[in-house]
Amino acid sequence: MAIQELTNDAIALLKQLIETPSFSSEEDQTAAHIEAWFKKYDIDYKRNQNNVWAVNKHFDASKPNMLLNSHHDTVKPNTAYTKDPFKAIVEDDKLYGLGSNDAGGCLVSLIATFTHFYNHKDLKYNLILVASAEEESSGPNGLNSMLKIIPKIDVAIVGEPTQMNLAVAEKGLVVFDVKVKGTASHAAHPNDDNPIYKLIETLQWFKDVKFEKTSEALGDVKLTVTQINAGKQHNVVPADVELVIDVRVNDKYTNAEIAEFLQKNAPCSSIVPRSLHLNSSSIPVEHPLVQAGIAMGRTMYGSPTLSDQAWLSCKSLKLGPGDSPRSHSADEFIYLHEIEEGIKIYVELLNRVLIPV
Repeated sequence: MAIQELTNDAIALLKQLIETPSFSSEEDQTAAHIEAWFKKYDIDYKRNQNNVWAVNKHFDASKPNMLLNSHHDTVKPNTAYTKDPFKAIVEDDKLYGLGSNDAGGCLVSLIATFTHFYNHKDLKYNLILVASAEEESSGPNGLNSMLKIIPKIDVAIVGEPTQMNLAVAEKGLVVFDVKVKGTASHAAHPNDDNPIYKLIETLQWFKDVKFEKTSEALGDVKLTVTQINAGKQHNVVPADVELVIDVRVNDKYTNAEIAEFLQKNAPCSSIVPRSLHLNSSSIPVEHPLVQAGIAMGRTMYGSPTLSDQAWLSCKSLKLGPGDSPRSHSADEFIYLHEIEEGIKIYVELLNRVLIPV
């Protein structure tokens, strides 16, 4: 099928997705739009809750499997929007609307690319497309729930805005709940065990702590205190102070190793990880996908932001049209030419990897 026709249809689908609210766990109507695409192109598909997926027509169980994945849920619009977040507005090559950049442009580009290859025989890899839900909330019914349903994945392309450059690694995430305990008392009386004062040492330790192993692609592990909560009345010293710590983990550590280090060394009463599942991801530079991208002039880098890539244990590459800093911003947009370019690059990349020479 002509690339330009697929591109036009992909942009039309993206406009439908923008104008259909799809907050995490509420993606049923956008899933229906994606189903309509598959019906139009006579693609055999399945739906599991709000996840829509398909495999290429000539699927061969003896071949390795490549996942093409992006998500159709969005965050809620922030209050700084000046345009209607649920109206697809085109101005000067920019397509505005909630989810246009994160990650609607990536999703429709991958759907168009999958459609281009759907009927192709003798591919080196089977293709599995998953348009997934609940990415923004890391919910239980998103891509993670699909990994036990779809065929086993050997390598993946995860569609997130990277300006079509090769994010060969992605930082993992661990969020910790921290407690610094002291002794509650009336503010008028002496108290040498005020947890708010004890917090000074704890905060300084978190500010100064360094993890020895650095990554060529992802740099250092980054630890940030993001929340503090203590006290309810001006005249009462609280019994404890609660903190939230955000740790972005490079590919030199597992999340469990980070948790073990902090629990052993941090000067606090308790530090408990909310989850250890969102580990860092990477793909070797030598992998055919990366080598094909390099040959096409694409740049490699390490991504500090989290995506559904974190659920995958296989080699995975983050790659998509759009620009990450626009994600979750007011008046979010993607350039129409980015979608057109994205589809062309996806198709050329997969031509180099999937088609036997």
